[in-house]
Order: sequence, then C-alpha cells, then structure tokens
Amino acid sequence: MRLWDDEIEAMRPEARAAVQAGYEAINEMIGASAELPEDPVERAKMARAQFARMYAPVPEAIERGIAGVPCRLFLPDDAASAIYLHFHGGGMILGAPEMNDLGNRDLSKRFGMAVVSVDYRLAPEHPYPAGPDHCFTVAAWLLEHGEQELGSGRLIVGGESAGGYLAALVPLRIRDELDAIDRVAGLNLVFGVYDWGRSPSQRGLRPHDGPDVLDPDGISFFTDAYLPGRTDEERRDPAISPLHADLRGMPPALMSVGTCDHLVDDTLMLAVRWAAAGNEVELFVAPDMPHGFMAYPCSITDAWLARTNAWFERVLGR
Repeated sequence: MRLWDDEIEAMRPEARAAVQAGYEAINEMIGASAELPEDPVERAKMARAQFARMYAPVPEAIERGIAGVPCRLFLPDDAASAIYLHFHGGGMILGAPEMNDLGNRDLSKRFGMAVVSVDYRLAPEHPYPAGPDHCFTVAAWLLEHGEQELGSGRLIVGGESAGGYLAALVPLRIRDELDAIDRVAGLNLVFGVYDWGRSPSQRGLRPHDGPDVLDPDGISFFTDAYLPGRTDEERRDPAISPLHADLRGMPPALMSVGTCDHLVDDTLMLAVRWAAAGNEVELFVAPDMPHGFMAYPCSITDAWLARTNAWFERVLGR
C-alpha cells in the first residue's frame, strides 16, 4: 500500500528544505515561543491576537449574517456552480474566515462557486456544541435558501484543521437530521481532527519526527477547552468525533494530510473507514510535511493544489 507515488517521493528533499527554511519564521509569527498565561480564556485570547497577524483580508469579501451567524462571502460573476461552505481552522479556540480569504476568493473565481465561510463560536468561552451548532445552522439555511439567495442549492463542504473536523461533522448531521445528504456534492477535508479521544499521532506517535506547529501539549489544551470535563472515551462519542460515526452514505471526499502532522492518524484512519463504508475517497499524503503544509511553498504543495483543483473539477462535473 503506497501512500504517494514516485513523483512525490522525488520531491521530498525539496519539501524538507522548504519546511526547515520557513518553520522558525512561521513559529515566530504565531507566537509559538511566547510565555502562555495559565487561564484558558486569556491563553486563547493571546493566541487569537497572534494568529490575527497572519490574516490577509481582501476587499472582494462580503460580510453577511446567515441565520443569525456572521459569515464571509465571495460571489461569482455569473450563476453559481455550487455553494462552497467553508469552515476555518484554529483548534476550535481561534481563527476567523479572513484566514482563508485568498484561497476562498480563488475558489470562487476559478470554479464559479459562491463561497460562504462561517465565523462560528469559539471555545473556551463557547465549548461544544456551540461551534458545530453555528455551522449546522448555516448549512441548513443554505440548503433551504441557497438556490434563491445565492444561485445554487448544491453544497460542497470543506475546511482545514478544526475546519476539516467541522466539514466532516456537519454533513453527518445533514444526513441524519435533515435527510439531505444528496444535496452535498463533496467534502474537502484538509488535515482535520476527527478523533477527539486523541489518536496515536495526537499523542506524539508520528511516522516522521519533523517539525510541526502542533504538539501533544497544545492539542490537549484545545481539546480541554473545547470538550471540558469529558474523558477520552466520552470524547469519542460519534456526535463529537466523526472517526467513530456511522459513515455509510456519505459524499465523495478528498482528504489531505502531511506525515509530520500530529493529526496524520486522524486522516489515515478516517479515509480507510470512509472507503470501507462504500464511499468514494481520494487521499493526498504529503511526506515530511507538517500541519498547515500549504504555508511551505514547494513542489509537493504545488502537487496538492493541482490535485485539489482537479478534485473540484470532477465534483462539479466539469
């Protein structure tokens, strides 16, 4: 079983060099070496302020409330080919739609999609189920009003990190609570956390020991903030952790992750269970790459972007 082909294998030295060259600068930008306060709310606020320096908002974005939830929209010039429902990353404790303005604008222009990125509630001020409920509320509204308001009733759902988690969890609720999973054309799941009971890689048992922005202590912090007072077994409740859910009847999915990512096992295990349940899944594994690997320009990240764009083409039926 090969997780990447010879072409990707030949790109590994360049990828390792790119990570080595950029890792310290990215860590400095997000304040990874800063002394952190003990109070979880203050720690989350400090992390949010650090991450906000990485946002690159663009003027084309439209701020709009959907079903009472703040969202950030990109609209195509012509009739929408679909609605891309996007969830940002940030461990369920930080982040904002502006993080992905550049990528979401490109998706809207490239594929003629309306893009809706949700500014969902964050822990520890708003622990589970506040964030997922916000996201599900927007999804339900789009399924009911998307055709009339945005030009399409078809959804593609996606996100990165915690956003990848939400992009797996919300469609499960669409299937079970709305009986409308046939309206979801595909899921773009990028290095998400799918087992809140802490998979082996979350605990530090990774296949490669390269640098990563995540570590077991940080993962424990945002897990405790999002799911306070629960044991690991309780956090594996299928309503919380998609890896442990019934996955039958789900849409085609593209799942992407790097082998140095502390969430690598989450993607590998979910991809196998997704396929075993009879669903279509495409897996992109980036050897030697960490969490947030698209921040390190190299041939592997170029290959991932090309694969992602090709997947969108297929899902949209172009």
